[in-house]
Amino acid sequence: MSSRLFRGRTARAGSARRRTRRGEGSWPARPPERLRSLLRIRSLAGQVFVLQVLVVTLIITVALVALVFQARRDSTREAQARSLAVATTFADSPQTLAAMTSDHPSKALQPLTERIQRATDVDLIVVFSKNGVRYSHPDPAEIGKIALDLRNPVNYPRTETAQTTKGRSVVAYAPVIKPDGTTAGSVGVAITIGRVTGMAAQQFPVILGAASVVLAICAGGTALVSRRLLRQTHGLGPVEMTRMYDHHDAVLHAVREGVLIVGGDGHLVLANDEARRLLDLPPDAEGRQVTDLALSPGVVELLTSERTATDEVLFAADRLLAVNKRRTAPDNGSSGSVVTLRDTTELRALSGHAEASRERLSLLYDAGARIGSSLNVERTAHELAGVAVPRFADLVTVDLVEEVLSGEEPTGRSTVMRRAGVSTIHDGLPLMTVGETVRFPDATPQARCVKSGHAVLEADLRTAEGWRTLAPDRAEEFLGYGFHSLIAVPLRARGTVLGSVDFWRSERAEPYDEGDVLFAEELSAWAAVALDNARRYTREHALAVTLQRSLLPRDLPDLSALEAAHRYLPAQAGVGGDWFDVIELSGARVALVVGDVVGHGLHAAATMGRLRTAVHNFATLDLPPDELLARVDDLVARLDRERADQGDDEGIIGATCLYVVYDPAVGRCSVARAGHPPPALVLPDGTVTFPDMPAGPLLGLGDLPFESTEFEVPEGSQLVLYTDGLIESRDRDIDTGLEILCGALSHPDRTPEQTCDAVLDALLPNGGNDDVALLVARTRVLDPERVADWDVPPEAAAVPDVRAHVTRQLAAWDLTDASFTTELILSELVTNAIRHGTVPIHVRLLRDRNLICEVSDGSSTSPHLRQAAETDEGGRGLFLVARYAERWGTRYTPTGKIIWTEQTLDGTPGDPGGTMSGDDVLDLWSDTTL
Repeated sequence: MSSRLFRGRTARAGSARRRTRRGEGSWPARPPERLRSLLRIRSLAGQVFVLQVLVVTLIITVALVALVFQARRDSTREAQARSLAVATTFADSPQTLAAMTSDHPSKALQPLTERIQRATDVDLIVVFSKNGVRYSHPDPAEIGKIALDLRNPVNYPRTETAQTTKGRSVVAYAPVIKPDGTTAGSVGVAITIGRVTGMAAQQFPVILGAASVVLAICAGGTALVSRRLLRQTHGLGPVEMTRMYDHHDAVLHAVREGVLIVGGDGHLVLANDEARRLLDLPPDAEGRQVTDLALSPGVVELLTSERTATDEVLFAADRLLAVNKRRTAPDNGSSGSVVTLRDTTELRALSGHAEASRERLSLLYDAGARIGSSLNVERTAHELAGVAVPRFADLVTVDLVEEVLSGEEPTGRSTVMRRAGVSTIHDGLPLMTVGETVRFPDATPQARCVKSGHAVLEADLRTAEGWRTLAPDRAEEFLGYGFHSLIAVPLRARGTVLGSVDFWRSERAEPYDEGDVLFAEELSAWAAVALDNARRYTREHALAVTLQRSLLPRDLPDLSALEAAHRYLPAQAGVGGDWFDVIELSGARVALVVGDVVGHGLHAAATMGRLRTAVHNFATLDLPPDELLARVDDLVARLDRERADQGDDEGIIGATCLYVVYDPAVGRCSVARAGHPPPALVLPDGTVTFPDMPAGPLLGLGDLPFESTEFEVPEGSQLVLYTDGLIESRDRDIDTGLEILCGALSHPDRTPEQTCDAVLDALLPNGGNDDVALLVARTRVLDPERVADWDVPPEAAAVPDVRAHVTRQLAAWDLTDASFTTELILSELVTNAIRHGTVPIHVRLLRDRNLICEVSDGSSTSPHLRQAAETDEGGRGLFLVARYAERWGTRYTPTGKIIWTEQTLDGTPGDPGGTMSGDDVLDLWSDTTL
């Protein structure tokens, strides 16, 4: 109501301004008439103006009078102080005493006093003897005369006021003291008070000017205040003001908004008609205490408190009132308040529906943010159950078809499901647990909603019978918890029913209605999309895991060179591209490989499989580690180009690899890496080192070389190969991870299997964010007694000697059954080396799980199988080697090549057809089919 009164005044003021612009009313436009209106004594503004001007003038006048008296008093004090200071200073001067005690005092003192008088700007300085005789005086005629008032000596400084020919003056006397304490005379100094008063008078015009300025400012300020007051009253007279307030009073009691004015002492000052109706006030309510009006406690508390309120809803007389309260200060100075009341009973009923709609929209928004936060079917089901409790339901159960949980698409609308999520506000409910299979009978709302594809509402569970068929023995116990209403909604996505979700209500008395059904269907539709996405991801993840498991080695080969163990941990977010391998090479050597393809999913797993296959193929060529990585690098670059040409953006962004070749015959490793962490070497005494080697570029960059490094590996050491997911983590840096790894590896007595477990427990106790591949190998060294080698001169006569050495060595190894085969193979290989190779020629035998023969020479030309013609004298030796050996091949060295073969220890030929007789060997030269 106060705002309406203000609007009324504003309208009247606007009307007055319009009259002013038209030249009408009591506010003329010409400035002289405004001034005359302002100075009218009868108006309130004129009276305020005159009163304030008089008060300011009186204050300034009193201040000026006080200033004059103060100036006089200060002038006298200043004259006394100056004269006494000059007299005391002159009397205390040693020159004064010396002059007074000289033979001619006046001759010495007269010029001195004149100089001091001029310097100090005093009117008179006179020196007296102790008997009052003048030693100096401005008038020389007065020197030598006795001053009648100083016949008695002056013993202390003093001042006195006297009337002189120059006016009222201040005279100061100061004694001249000898060193023995007696008085030699005195000094008198006189100064006219007018001389000092003149200096104050010089400042008086400035003071008057300042006072005039202050008066003008005050008058101007008063005029502005009075002018504003005149504008606010619009020059209205008492009659007009009375009529205006009568109109305001009429409006106050006619509006449809209650207005109360409460005094500071708690009594009701004013209540309009609407306030009386809304609060049911008695006729004599005004003037009574608020606490005596039988109002509701909430209204009484608000009216009597010191706090303000804005649209605060209170219950009073069966109505909902929107109350606004503001503090005010009446003319008597006591603190009061103005309160407005508005009936919102009907509006509240409408706003209740709006509030419910707003709450549902908020719940849908929260559901969109929470449901589907992870691509996991079970977790999404739990999120659906949790988001609706307790804002929409008091119990939510989510049941999914078995195929959905495994990532498959449902083939039909099955009523046999598995419970995937439960959320409730009650404890101890007789519910099926998560993971338990649920079979819904046909009469249940869940089965009906799945078959029809639409939600089913059971508004009153006490009268409904279908839901009881699921668990008849627990139905009454369920009702005992207060559940009275149910909505069963199918979870549909892309036309497929994934399961059902049930919303149960117990705390709110009103049952579910059709509006709740629509909301439940919308909420379930959001959740069904999230569940279907999680199902599809689960299926893709399962395919990726299957693919990756099929691409990784299932079992490591049993090798004499080392004992190996491995671990692979997939990333929590999905399948990655980490891989490992153990490859058996020629000459009892072993290749250890660990690689990492950046990214996750099917693409990373498939790329990993291609790289592992490529490394296997290149390893069969017995390439050095740096050359092998160079060829893998070319392969990766070619794959990237092919994808780019096909418009596929999923190129290999990055791939790393570590390739280690261990030779147990000499106990050395040859290593090269492509952007991969170096291996860890655990010595037999427990020392953990990381061999220094070039890092090398990532695979796929191209045109960048790789370098190999060789280092000794003592027998019983452990080689540990790993991917970066083992040592890198979001909550620690790589240096910390390496320190933890060293601590876990510093136990040389552990087996490789135990080392794998210890490393994972130390670095990844709760799993990791990235996939991890770990390979641990304990090295062995071949016994020197199992190795035999000879240098061969480059002449054909040396072949029989080689056969003789081989026969003796095999006999020493108790392998006489393999003598014939071995002699035949070495004869052919040595003969080829002598005929087609270059020096030096060397033969080496290794007794491992198989018998290994190696013939090396300085030539890099590799022999190969070919079909010999009937007229060819040679060309059939490699056929014999391939027939008798299980495996054979060529590997290159920095100084040439090595032709190697492997055969069984008992001499059985590689061909499963059995042994070859001498006739078979002769037939080999005549059989053109070979």
